[in-house]
Amino acid sequence: MKLVIASDIHGAADACARLMSAIEAESPDRVVLLGDLLYHGPRNDLPADYAPKRVIEMLNSIADRVIAVRGNCEAEVDQMVLNFPCMADHNILVDPTADGDPYTLFLTHGHVYGPGYHNSVDAWPTLHERSALVYGHTHIKVSEKNEERGAWVFNPGSVGIPKDGSASYGVYENGRFEHRLL
Repeated sequence: MKLVIASDIHGAADACARLMSAIEAESPDRVVLLGDLLYHGPRNDLPADYAPKRVIEMLNSIADRVIAVRGNCEAEVDQMVLNFPCMADHNILVDPTADGDPYTLFLTHGHVYGPGYHNSVDAWPTLHERSALVYGHTHIKVSEKNEERGAWVFNPGSVGIPKDGSASYGVYENGRFEHRLL
């Protein structure tokens, strides 16, 4: 199973267009969107390329491949314009064949469940050894094993408003995570 994982587009249309090109090039089985898709939020500056209607159009064009969760900037109106469910606090995806054994990805934004890194909430779900906590919210890339919890922790960074200097997304394949720059 191959996934493209993206978070925190925040209505940045030019950045979303780069993500769409990356999705086409990566040819994933599914696209995971970890919230904060359309609105920039009160704590962020308005992206220079802020055009949520363009972002809606781009994301709806891949709706049949999207698995999404709600970010802290999502509202009911976002669900009215997006053609895929986007209001769940978390989702669980199981890769049945990662390295020959099932691998579980707990998908969330980082404001309800999270590892406590940077400004994510410290509220871990129950995870087993072959699991990953995959979250966004902080706009900062993370890919490491949390020894205390025994789970992998992955944050793809931010598409629209990176706070670590580079717009990015993630790729998951066969039990492994990688960051890719946009």
